[in-house]
Amino acid sequence: MSSADSPADSQEKLNTDDIEALLNEASQSLSEATGDADASQAGTARPFALGDLSPLAGDDATHEVELLDEVEMDLRVELGRTQMRLEEVLRLRKGSVVALDKLAGDPVDIYANGRLIARGEVLVMNDNFCVRVTELVGI
Repeated sequence: MSSADSPADSQEKLNTDDIEALLNEASQSLSEATGDADASQAGTARPFALGDLSPLAGDDATHEVELLDEVEMDLRVELGRTQMRLEEVLRLRKGSVVALDKLAGDPVDIYANGRLIARGEVLVMNDNFCVRVTELVGI
């Protein structure tokens, strides 16, 4: 008996009929375990039923803005960034000037929940600062 005809090699070389028989046996056992008698027949396929997907009568496609009244969101407008040592931060007083990495007139970054969503420009309207959104950033 050569090494190619050893019992371990013959076990690894299953033919297609043996594989199909094992698959059929496994699917029958599965169908018996789940109580599905129709699936136990080999070659029988059943269509998947989605149910009724049509909109309900009286179901409006538009949603009211009031649904968003209770949603909380952290909105941050970043004028620029800088790095400072702790002693420099402790020396800050009213009227101190902090140099940022952006120039005046550069767009500011607008973050919602820590994610960059837009860029805009700072305006003064009725003695209040405001931000005009100029670019929406793709998410």
